[in-house]
Amino acid sequence: MTATDTILHVWFEQVWNLGQEDAIDRLMAKDAIVHDAGPEAVIGPEAVVGPDAFKPFFRKIRAAFPDIRITVEQVVAEGDLIVARCAVTGTHTGDGVIDPPTRKEVRFTGMCMARVKDGLLVEGWNNFDFLSMYQQLGLTLA
Repeated sequence: MTATDTILHVWFEQVWNLGQEDAIDRLMAKDAIVHDAGPEAVIGPEAVVGPDAFKPFFRKIRAAFPDIRITVEQVVAEGDLIVARCAVTGTHTGDGVIDPPTRKEVRFTGMCMARVKDGLLVEGWNNFDFLSMYQQLGLTLA
């Protein structure tokens, strides 16, 4: 495995950086479980299941941050698990996350751990610093 050929590298590049919604279907199992999929998601037992349930979150974030860029800075893999440490940048120019758009740039970090089976993402856990994102957009959370 080289530094840029993991499924998470492909996921972040094709899905998020290039905005290829069809890559979600190619890379995610039909019954994949995604925990913590979004800034307002407190999912716990109510996880997002499957590509069709994930796509509204994807569309919302891509609409709000059309220039989003997620850079995988480091990966660690063991067995069927892979963890990626990421840096996120983008400009809030669209509706969806906070209305109206603030036109502010954001930079924050996060981590994603995924379980992979037969070359597909079957389960994922996300921990991104959305508080920092909201603060950079000029919002405070009570």
